[in-house]
Amino acid sequence: MTNHARTVLFHELGGPDVLKVEEVRLGAPGRGEARVRIDAIGVNRAEALFRAGTYYYQPTLPASRLGFEAAGTVEEVGADVTDFVPGDLVSVVGDQEMSRHGVYADRVNVPARALLPRPATMDAITGAALWTTYLTAYGALVEVGRTDPGDAVVITAASSAVGLAAIQIANHLGAVPVAVTRTAAKAARLLQAGAAHVVAADEGDVAGRVRALTGGKGARTVFDAVGGSGLAELAQTVADGGLLIVYGWLDARPAPLPMNWPLNIHGFAVDSVTADPARMARARAFVEAGLRAGTLNPAIDRTFDLADIAEAHRHMESNDQLGKIVVTVRH
Repeated sequence: MTNHARTVLFHELGGPDVLKVEEVRLGAPGRGEARVRIDAIGVNRAEALFRAGTYYYQPTLPASRLGFEAAGTVEEVGADVTDFVPGDLVSVVGDQEMSRHGVYADRVNVPARALLPRPATMDAITGAALWTTYLTAYGALVEVGRTDPGDAVVITAASSAVGLAAIQIANHLGAVPVAVTRTAAKAARLLQAGAAHVVAADEGDVAGRVRALTGGKGARTVFDAVGGSGLAELAQTVADGGLLIVYGWLDARPAPLPMNWPLNIHGFAVDSVTADPARMARARAFVEAGLRAGTLNPAIDRTFDLADIAEAHRHMESNDQLGKIVVTVRH
């Protein structure tokens, strides 16, 4: 068993170029940990924020790891790990501290609580692209939003992996997904991906157009990744007594308090699902049923090799992608 791992580290805050692939010593898994040979890594916007120092917690420098979502095979388990054995196919999903347990590597020790069994029929790329996006969209639209058939659901950053997952989940529930995107350039692809309607934000009057699409009522739920100065305007798309769910802050500017009351605002984080065993069990059942039925299917935008991790982050920050960016690992 090798005691070294090719690992992505960064020694200072900054852009994608601070990411370096280095050889680091990898000890045996500790109590409650498992060593996983990583085959694919899901890239998330949170990791770019973490690398730049703008995430909700700071990296531990001068040498921080990165990443929290991957798929691979268990190689070794530490003390007190009883649910997994060497050879098990797994996905890594959870809120483990990235500086210590970051999964941008060819091998990594992670808390066994962050592992989910991966069926033999699920390839590593799918296993790395699936859970964070679908748990986020499921938690917001089902556990919090209680979305019903016929509900209009506005989805911002709709071409992101979470946005596309939300479109699929809304359709799976019989709701009406309204995709909001920056420009009309991706409109045709979003309609093909299942959006009932597409609204380009740069064409103005988002609230007016959403209300026109909903017979003047507005949306039962708005699922927002952007926040920032446009939040008050976006809130105007919410129906009376509806729900504005904010799960991201792509726009770092202050967000004014929306004044179109009655309005419910909910700040959502995926760990409200991953840290709650009952919610997690429901989420897994929901997603696995959608996969079996074919109504849920993660969209992969591009794959990159681990050696090209900086380029993968540059592509993510270009905002040109449609779906999930995945990094593959050659052994």
